[in-house]
Amino acid sequence: MNLSSRGRYAVTAMLDLALHRGGEVIVPLSDISLRQGISLAYLEQLFSKLRRASLVTSTRGPGGGYSLARAPADISIADIVDAVDEITDAAHCNGSESCDDGHLCLGHRLWTDLDREIRKYLSGTSLSMLIERDEVRKVAERQDRNWARINDRR
Repeated sequence: MNLSSRGRYAVTAMLDLALHRGGEVIVPLSDISLRQGISLAYLEQLFSKLRRASLVTSTRGPGGGYSLARAPADISIADIVDAVDEITDAAHCNGSESCDDGHLCLGHRLWTDLDREIRKYLSGTSLSMLIERDEVRKVAERQDRNWARINDRR
C-alpha cells in the first residue's frame, strides 16, 4: 500500500491542528504551513475537503483559520484519509478482481487482505491516540521551537 502525499499531508495537518488546540482555538493554515513545510495552497485544497467531511470548521476574516469539528478521540485516521479521497488499493485493481487481464492475479487475496488490515488499523487509530505518543509530542515541540525562531525574525 502506498499512501500518497495527499493522505500523508492531510493526516500531518490534522495532527498539527489537534496538537495546537484546534478544538478550542482557531489555527491559521499559514501556521500549519510553516510548521509542517506544506504549501498553503495545497493545505487550502485539503482543508476544503476536510471541511466538507465535517472534520474541521472554518472561521473567516482576520484571526480566521480552522478548528477541529469533533474531539480528537472521535476522528480516526481513516476519516481523514477518506475525506481527501485517498484509497488504499494494494492489489491495484480498485476491488474489481480484474487485476490480471480481467481475472484475479496470483496475489489478489493477499493484497485485498492487506488492504482490509490497513483499513482496520486506520479506523482504529484516532488523532488523540497519536497526539498522546511521546515521539509525536517531541517532534511537535521541536517544530514549535523552530516556528518560534522564524516568527522572531519577522
